[in-house]
Amino acid sequence: MDFWNLAMRILFLSKISTGILGNSSLIFYYLLLYCRECTLKPTDLILMHLMAANAFIILSAGVPQTMAVWGFKHFLDDFGCTLLLYIQAFVRSVSIGIICLLSVFQALTISPRKSCWKDQKVKVEKNVGCHIFLLWVMYMLIRFIPIAYTFVNRNSKNVTRRRDFAYCSIVVQYEISEYLYAALVVLPEVFFSVLMAWSSGSMIVILYRHKQRVQHIRSTHGSSRNSPESRVTQNILILVSTFLAFYTFFSILRGFISLLYYQNWWLININRLTSLCFPSFVPFFLMYHYSIVSKHCLVWIRNKKNIISF
Repeated sequence: MDFWNLAMRILFLSKISTGILGNSSLIFYYLLLYCRECTLKPTDLILMHLMAANAFIILSAGVPQTMAVWGFKHFLDDFGCTLLLYIQAFVRSVSIGIICLLSVFQALTISPRKSCWKDQKVKVEKNVGCHIFLLWVMYMLIRFIPIAYTFVNRNSKNVTRRRDFAYCSIVVQYEISEYLYAALVVLPEVFFSVLMAWSSGSMIVILYRHKQRVQHIRSTHGSSRNSPESRVTQNILILVSTFLAFYTFFSILRGFISLLYYQNWWLININRLTSLCFPSFVPFFLMYHYSIVSKHCLVWIRNKKNIISF
């Protein structure tokens, strides 16, 4: 068991290290890009906020979990535990909303010119910053409602249970708060997941039809390269599919763990590692498929040359 404890500690430490490094690097890259061009493309703006949400997930969930695995347990009081769990839930919901926005926006971008959805692309593109801001504010308020209800009814006689998260523990009230959670959190997340699946399916159909139309052009010119727009769409499809796979597995595993009377060490740690996989994986996927590392180096070299020439 000592070997598996050490292996789990190394896994947690490596995940939060790579996750923080990757997300912070991309946030820094997008900030440099914004300072250089004074604007960001809608896709870049969405991805920058996704990196910010992922960084908050790793800091609020990954760091405390890693500290607990390394032996630093129950180092937060009730208020600190409530605040930390609120931040975790808030940024996870924001991450789901931003991924959904990215998928829908790309589906609108590649939709045919005669499509009824094509007109919506301009509206979404102009207001993408407003949509992202509304996601942050909306989930900041929604995730606070169950906490406020628990605080107001802390002296009630409802059924309560103390939940242990290793790094802290907190008393959870049931009954009405569970219905609030289902109405305010579960249903919107299911809606976003369905919307992501629909937009991903739409992109697959559009790409397939486009490939069928231009197949004779490719055979004539002897080239099989995809257009830049198709490559971006394929990358976003991989990103969304990966997110849905990790999110579905995490949700099923979390639901199974909640049904167990006794906590299982393996299931709990696998569930926590799964929740950190996507935030840690995304930055390196983007760096590889969008060649962001080389672009970042070019921006840094150009800025350095400008400073030297000045």
